[in-house]
Amino acid sequence: MAAKARLVSVIIPASNEAALIGDCIMAVIGSMALPCDGEVIVVANGCRDATAGVARGMDQAARDLGWALSVLDLPEGNKLAALNAGDAAAQGEIRVYLDADVTVSAGLLPALVTALDRDAPAYASGRVRITARGAVSRAYARLWARVPFMARGVPGCGLFAVNAAGRARWGAFPAIISDDTYVRLHFTPDERHLAPAPYDWPIAEGFAALTRVRRRQDRGVQEIAERFPHLLANDDKLPMGPARALWLALSDPLGFAIYAAVALRVKLTRGDLQWVRGR
Repeated sequence: MAAKARLVSVIIPASNEAALIGDCIMAVIGSMALPCDGEVIVVANGCRDATAGVARGMDQAARDLGWALSVLDLPEGNKLAALNAGDAAAQGEIRVYLDADVTVSAGLLPALVTALDRDAPAYASGRVRITARGAVSRAYARLWARVPFMARGVPGCGLFAVNAAGRARWGAFPAIISDDTYVRLHFTPDERHLAPAPYDWPIAEGFAALTRVRRRQDRGVQEIAERFPHLLANDDKLPMGPARALWLALSDPLGFAIYAAVALRVKLTRGDLQWVRGR
């Protein structure tokens, strides 16, 4: 029997996610044929619900499937602090950072491990499937999935992973808005790998919530440009371009109208940058 590869740590920051954390963990530990030992670290932060308790209740299921599970319970709600606490506790050479509302497919974690099982620095994510319930958010998601950056890049929305050499590219997570953009831009396009398996990533529900989230996303990118301008050398975000915009508008008028309206609303208004769940 071939020896197992390096240990993988899945770090899940979770704030008031009691309704979702069980399914999130189950999807992770249910990954088929993981070619390495694995651990899941849930970092409950600032929770006013039973997130930590629900996560701890998954311990036996995790052990039955060959996973180690630990739960950290932090009093303050702070995602970056949660990521740092999870990193400090993690033992894996491969780190997977996963939002609690994301659902991975059975083949994704093995595919990530395969992509990252190399000595050179590497970043990986899966094929994101943007999900939504309401008509407005479904139309926005439909269009967003077709913009060049999402359709052709490795955006890492809600899920990104790095190997040991890649994790050495930065120290502790700084206090920033966009942790996924920050990590992605530590890698050149050639160092980013798209695993063939998908995962589901839900977006905010309704026009107002979409606008608040989009405003925060834009501010997060701007913040990185201001504080870490050297990282922009690795940015390969493809512009929309007039021809692509026209094609999208003609092929999906409703989706394009809602997507454009959200973008215009963000440009014309100001608002707070508090984290928005949108669900």
